[in-house]
Amino acid sequence: MNTINQLNKTPSSQDKVFNPKSQLDKDAFLKLFIKQLEMQDPTDPMDTDKMLEQTASLTTLEMNQNMQNTLNKLASELKSNEELNTINAIGKIADTGNRYINITDKDVTKSFELYFGDDISSGKVIIKDKLGNVIREFPLEAHTKGILSFEWDLRDNNGNRVKSDSYEVIAEYISPDGKSHTTALGAYPIESIRFDNGEVLAKLGSRYVPFSNIKEIYQWQG
Repeated sequence: MNTINQLNKTPSSQDKVFNPKSQLDKDAFLKLFIKQLEMQDPTDPMDTDKMLEQTASLTTLEMNQNMQNTLNKLASELKSNEELNTINAIGKIADTGNRYINITDKDVTKSFELYFGDDISSGKVIIKDKLGNVIREFPLEAHTKGILSFEWDLRDNNGNRVKSDSYEVIAEYISPDGKSHTTALGAYPIESIRFDNGEVLAKLGSRYVPFSNIKEIYQWQG
């Protein structure tokens, strides 16, 4: 947009156009354009070509603002749809893909949770090292389906304290109908969804995790 020509009329305080945001939106542009017409020298009126250029600039400015408003509305609708989709995930199984617990030298015991989608008649919890070797097993007693908590004393099957490392946790169990099942660390039902400062959090077991950490969502197939 070309610079507006210097005005010959001395402006008063009432002639000033205020724009506190220091941005020339379409309303401010129109006020300036009208004020320029009012203050032009009758003996030397504004050039027609320049008037057309400024009118075209006003049209472009309005089109850009309308487009921005449309994009903002679309972004808002997409965010609402995304939030609705996350709410629809409540009750389904979320899998973070994280099968390991980390053990450090400072740890004395380690607590973890496993989800069982079927009632348990019998079974065992299996802890393996990174090479897939079984280092500890816990027997499972009869229990109803749901999330069960465990506490590991960090000892292997021989009673030795395991070294600091990452260990995989899974469980194998039999349901009352005689069927075999497996479950693993990192797969839990989504109990609720929380929105915190623009971040979506899902409650998995006893804790909330960022929804972006979930790798897969599915219905439990018993």
